[in-house]
Amino acid sequence: MMLCAQQSPSGVEAYRRWDLLPQQRIGVRAYMRSTYDRTGGGSDAGNFLFMNKEDENVTLDVKGQGMLYFFRANHWHGSPWHFTIDGKDHIVKETATDSPVNAWKTVQRAQFIPGDVFHEPMDWTWTTSKGADLIWTPMPFQDSFRIAYSRTFYGTGYYIYHLFNGEVPVSTFDPATLMSGAGTDIAPKDIATTRGQVLLDKQSVLLDALVVGPSVIRALKLKIPLDKAVDIERLRLRITWDDASYPSVDAPLCLFFGAGTFFNKGKNEYFVKGLPINIRYDYPQNKVELACYYPMPFFRQARLEIVGGAAGVPLEYEIRYEPLTTAANLSSYFHATYVDIPEPVLGQDMVWLDTKGVEGHADWSGSFAGTSFIFSHNANFFTLEGDPRFFFDDSQTPQAQGTGTEEWAGGGDYWGGEKMTLPLAGHPCGTKDKALAVNDKDLIESAYRFLMADIMPFGRRAIIRFEHSEDVSMEHYEAVTYWYGLPAPSLIKTDSLDIGKVLDENKHNYYSPDASPVETLVSRYEWGPDSLPEYVYGIDVSKIPGYKAGTELYPTSEQDGRHTLGVSEFTVRLDPANVGVLLRRTLDYSFPNQTAEVYVQTTSGWQKAGIWYLAGANTCMYSEPPDELGLREYHVRTSDRQFRDDEFLLPARLTKGQSFLRIRIRCIPDQQQLYPGHAFPKPSCWSELKYDVYSYVIPKFQIDSATTDSSDHVSVYPNPAGDQVNLEIFSSLTGVINVQVINAVGVTVKHYQYSKEEQLMRQSISLSGLPTGLYFIRMQSAGWSEIKKILK
Repeated sequence: MMLCAQQSPSGVEAYRRWDLLPQQRIGVRAYMRSTYDRTGGGSDAGNFLFMNKEDENVTLDVKGQGMLYFFRANHWHGSPWHFTIDGKDHIVKETATDSPVNAWKTVQRAQFIPGDVFHEPMDWTWTTSKGADLIWTPMPFQDSFRIAYSRTFYGTGYYIYHLFNGEVPVSTFDPATLMSGAGTDIAPKDIATTRGQVLLDKQSVLLDALVVGPSVIRALKLKIPLDKAVDIERLRLRITWDDASYPSVDAPLCLFFGAGTFFNKGKNEYFVKGLPINIRYDYPQNKVELACYYPMPFFRQARLEIVGGAAGVPLEYEIRYEPLTTAANLSSYFHATYVDIPEPVLGQDMVWLDTKGVEGHADWSGSFAGTSFIFSHNANFFTLEGDPRFFFDDSQTPQAQGTGTEEWAGGGDYWGGEKMTLPLAGHPCGTKDKALAVNDKDLIESAYRFLMADIMPFGRRAIIRFEHSEDVSMEHYEAVTYWYGLPAPSLIKTDSLDIGKVLDENKHNYYSPDASPVETLVSRYEWGPDSLPEYVYGIDVSKIPGYKAGTELYPTSEQDGRHTLGVSEFTVRLDPANVGVLLRRTLDYSFPNQTAEVYVQTTSGWQKAGIWYLAGANTCMYSEPPDELGLREYHVRTSDRQFRDDEFLLPARLTKGQSFLRIRIRCIPDQQQLYPGHAFPKPSCWSELKYDVYSYVIPKFQIDSATTDSSDHVSVYPNPAGDQVNLEIFSSLTGVINVQVINAVGVTVKHYQYSKEEQLMRQSISLSGLPTGLYFIRMQSAGWSEIKKILK
């Protein structure tokens, strides 16, 4: 059986067929673009790729075939917005657009215009979301999609879209039908059901062990006593699929179900009125109802437990499941990965998920499906000044780069301190002001962002990173990351061409008669601040121990390459069993709006694969007018981040069955100006430093490969490591574990001691302060020792 992009539900079909969320989305790429500060700072508003007319300030410009799934702007700012789809301009605005100066006072309930296209429950304005205009209505495009702001005051936003090859199915389904069910039971009712009640009086209490062959859980519902909810909120839900050595879900109850605590000060009925996950307070029955509707496939058995112990608290459960009709190697397991970060590493993004090494498997293919997270245990909203950055499949440039943590969760201006809950985003708990807190639970601030149609596929590895307020906040964070994954890759690296290395160029029959001589570029990728900043909004950096402004965080590196206005050709190796190909190019982003036609040589001649286009450059426009209706300003900003990775999809019709492929890239110089009458600092051309070639394949997965035997084993990851490394010890051994970090000359440079009480122990250890190099991790206890080698 062969899967291709056309078989992955897209557009409104992605909502109608939400039961296919676990499906492998082969040949589909997700991107999140935004108005982030290109220099790495925290000024994420008012940054534009380029400017045309006064009312055409471009924030997103895409070419190819795809689907815009999500749009977010801060309040009404920037409207009227231009959504130019396949060359046709569509004006979108909202109630506050015409009189923005007094909108705070005069607009009680804002609505989008045109209201027949954008409306609740798919789309929400700032009066409901507490700070943002949010659009989830899918918008397909065949050739191009552009977003431009008419006004530049506080012009911020982020957008999620997919690119793919294949036709968008025609559907009459109204996704609002599904979205209106948020907070209710949206799963099928007439399927197999198991119900029961358990007493949470032991360290581990089994809810059920389903042994029913290939099935998918469609509903997991729990009921707990309302007056005991806060007492047991930190017990953990643990789910293990197919008798694996590791659970795929292991998270605190409250955070798994979308909230940092079950303390409901406002006594609202719906604490989390989400679509795939919700929390409802049934006051007449004195119950709290917890529900998860993310589809959860398994192939042999599923084991669901509550762990952590609680004296005598009863819990009711309901699990509904049905036969799984998708082949095992085209589906994936549901995961909820929990991390506790009491003190983030200064100057480094937090890593909420890195799939490499998870559950003992190097490669995973699947989709990132959302987060539920605590951003403060102390009612501190300034921790939200941190951008999301998501990296998929070895890319050094984040395919997803946001503008801030509360923006990721559907808010704006910290939600004004208010609570809100929407189907796919929310801020369910936490006091508006620390002085108003009635207890310690009221100080817990959390948010959630669930992905459905805008789910983000990956083929071998996903890294979900968040800044902690320009990476200087020392706040205590916790996060649950939802994702689907199969322990086998659907994307395999089959070749790499290093431009500028003559031997490698010759090996790949590289031909580019008009290319420049080899150029050496010393620069950086876009990875956050280059150095510790002098000033961070809302944080007194002078009170951070050891803080030294100007300390370099991301040093420069060096790469060779060329640029051309003509044609480049080269031959690359593929997996002949491929179902499409992903080309990734490393480039010099100082050349603006790089555009090329891509051709593939076939037996019938050169066949066009499409247009490869990357909007903008490391030079952009910044505008910060003094008021809502002020004319735009012209500030040119150039960052020191010239390295960029960009991607292009080759369809299976041009690649299947091929072991080698000849590719032609023909540059199309772009005449776009930075702003009227002013060109970009450099002319448009095609830059190529390196090409990496990945073959899409059907994952080679068998059910037995998902599990490991019961023998003891130890994992240390990631490797190479940063300032933190994770240990996983699976064995029947219990007791004290001594962990030593030993340098290359045998000197112990760090020492830790832990108590292992269960079969699986997971522990993060700090390598902070150690220079780069080779290290050994020695783990010892009575009668047992293990050494692992790592690079930092």
